[in-house]
Amino acid sequence: MLMPYEKSLEILHSHIKPYERVEKVALTQCLGRILANDIKASENQPSMPTSAMDGYAIKFEDQDLPLKILGITPAGKMPEFKLEANTCVKTFTGSLMSEGSDTLVPVENVRVENNTLFIEKKVPKGFAVREIGENYKKGEILLKKGTKLNYSEIALLAELGFFHISVFIKPIIGVLSSGSEIKDLGESLENPAQIRSSNHIAIANLAKNLNCDVRIFALLKDDEKDTSKAIKTALKACDILVTTGGVSMGDFDFLKKAIKEYELIIDKADIKPGRHIKIAKIDEKFIIALPGFPYSAMVMFNLYAREIINAWLLQPKDYVCKAFLQGNYKKKTPYLEFVACNVEFKNGRILANLEGKKEGSSAIINNLNNKAALMIAPKECEILENESLVDIIFMP
Repeated sequence: MLMPYEKSLEILHSHIKPYERVEKVALTQCLGRILANDIKASENQPSMPTSAMDGYAIKFEDQDLPLKILGITPAGKMPEFKLEANTCVKTFTGSLMSEGSDTLVPVENVRVENNTLFIEKKVPKGFAVREIGENYKKGEILLKKGTKLNYSEIALLAELGFFHISVFIKPIIGVLSSGSEIKDLGESLENPAQIRSSNHIAIANLAKNLNCDVRIFALLKDDEKDTSKAIKTALKACDILVTTGGVSMGDFDFLKKAIKEYELIIDKADIKPGRHIKIAKIDEKFIIALPGFPYSAMVMFNLYAREIINAWLLQPKDYVCKAFLQGNYKKKTPYLEFVACNVEFKNGRILANLEGKKEGSSAIINNLNNKAALMIAPKECEILENESLVDIIFMP
């Protein structure tokens, strides 16, 4: 009996241990990296009331009176003046507010004559004054462990004064494609029975999109002894070894035999494509043996390897959402199906459709082109009707 998909994920997660490998990276080199610890504010920002515009720092209650201009406070300079009644200080964007002031009147609201300020358009109390801690307060958690660092997060870290930052070391994904019929990049096909390997390229790029480093190993021919040796060698150089091909029911499917030397935690699942998947555990490392058909291999990497990588790097499962199906879909198998679909956002709704998606085997790579997603067709249903709400998974 094939294992239900949800049960296979439950078993997989029960074998995933916390990932604690961390390195220091220069702030200029950490775009896209995953933060390895919480970041707290060490001080209030701003630490003093600060002007948000060019204008004049005043006492709110003095707006109906002529005000003597005491001087100016440029940005980056400590204020030199203390406001008394009927006085003001010319203040610039980013300048600290002078002692005694509580409001800023912008330059476009005033008239100046003989060093005297006349306010022609009044403002509310506290106008254009950034309060202490407006950005963040001392002790506030600003970035959580597991945050993927993008331009805004890195700018914040720069503002906080960081030069190096602790990030998770990228997990290493090894890719080992097998099959005597496949040829590597640059090799010529000798007959129509041979094909060019694409799985090792696809898996490598999917892994890179998930913040991993990649090791691509030499293509493996169908030989039982060589297969076992290649797996042992590859495991020394990676955290997750992803193999493609050799796991089905053929006479030359030697990978499935080699993997049985290890702790096999998942052996087939009730899904389409990729029901012959096998996952083994070796200490804290994993072997994920995927089918050889390209579409199947890419989908299964997304469903299983991504689960391990995201668990290690504390990434949310925010790539799953609901969409309204446009048109009908009749299931082809009795399994839980993952079907390539197009996704668009229209009139406030997320829509999924199957336009241009070819029917056939799990070898059709181009079904995943143009940022295709995966629509989930539940095991228990036979047809998904137009406008039905379906689950979709975005690929990395």
